Amino acid sequence: MKIIFMGTPSYADEILKDLLKAGDMEVVAVYTQPDKPVGRKKIMTPPPVKLTALDANITVYQPSRLRDESVVKELLNIECDFIVVAAYGQILPREILDHAVCINLHASILPKYRGASPIQEALLRGDKVTGVTAMKMDVGLDTGDIIKISKVAIDDDEKADALFLKLTEVASDLTLDVLRDYHKLTLIKQDETLATHCSKITKNDGEVEFVDAIILYNRYRAFTPWPGIHLQSGLKIKSIELHSACRTYTPGKILEIAKDYIVVGCTLGSLEIYRVQPESKNEMDIISYCNGKRLKVDDILS
Repeated sequence: MKIIFMGTPSYADEILKDLLKAGDMEVVAVYTQPDKPVGRKKIMTPPPVKLTALDANITVYQPSRLRDESVVKELLNIECDFIVVAAYGQILPREILDHAVCINLHASILPKYRGASPIQEALLRGDKVTGVTAMKMDVGLDTGDIIKISKVAIDDDEKADALFLKLTEVASDLTLDVLRDYHKLTLIKQDETLATHCSKITKNDGEVEFVDAIILYNRYRAFTPWPGIHLQSGLKIKSIELHSACRTYTPGKILEIAKDYIVVGCTLGSLEIYRVQPESKNEMDIISYCNGKRLKVDDILS
C-alpha cells in the first residue's frame, strides 16, 4: 500500500521508521514542518522526520501553510492509499481529507485530551492509564471516528519523557495494525459529552508555588524535561519526590534537612527536594544550595 506520511517530532519519526521497515508498505512522500532556528546561536535545524525521510530517499515537503491552494494541488497529484498523520502540527483541509483515508495517531484515549499536549495533561491530572488512539480524521480537532485504541499504564513516578517513549512504541505498533486491518475494523464515533481539551505548553506553565504537594509533583512529572518547574524567584527545581500528601504546613517552610535532600512543606502535603538550579547558574544539589544561602530548618525556600 502507498502512504503519505505527515509528522514532525521524534514521536512521529519513530512511527515513520517502522513504516519504512514494513515490507508491505511504501511511503511515497513525507510532509513535515519547516526547519526552525534552535539554541542560542539560532542554527536552522530540520525536524527528525525530515532527516529520516531524506536518508530513505523519500521526497520531503515542508509547506508553512498546508491550506495554500498550490500546496493542496501538489499533494492531490500524489497517488496514495492512506495518509498517516502523527504530531504534524497543521490542520488538514477538506480536499486532503477527501484524497485518501487520513489516519491520525493521537497520544490519549480520545475523546479525552484533544489538542496539543495530551501526554502532559494525563500526568497533570494524575491519571493511572493513558494510551494512543488511531482515528479517522475529519475537519475538527481530534474529533474523528475512533479506529482502535491501545492503552498503557502510567507509573506513579513516571515523567513526561519516559511516558513519551512508551507511547511512541505503542503508536508505532498501532499504526501498522490499523493500516493492515483497516477494512476489517468497525469505526466508533466519539462521545462529545466526554470530550476534554488541552492547550500547547508554554515556558510560563512551569512556575509553581508550594500549595498542594500532589499537584506540584504532577507538574514536575508533566514538565520534565521541558519547560521544567521553577519558583517565582527563578529557582528551578530539578529533582523532587512526593514526601507526604496530607497535613498542612507553611508554604515553602523547610521541615527537615537530610543527607541529600530537604523536606519542604506545602499548604497541603510536603515534598523532598534533591537538586535545584539558581537563575543563571549551574544545577547543584539542594544541600550545597542551602549551605550557600545559609538556609536551615524553619526557613522559607523561595
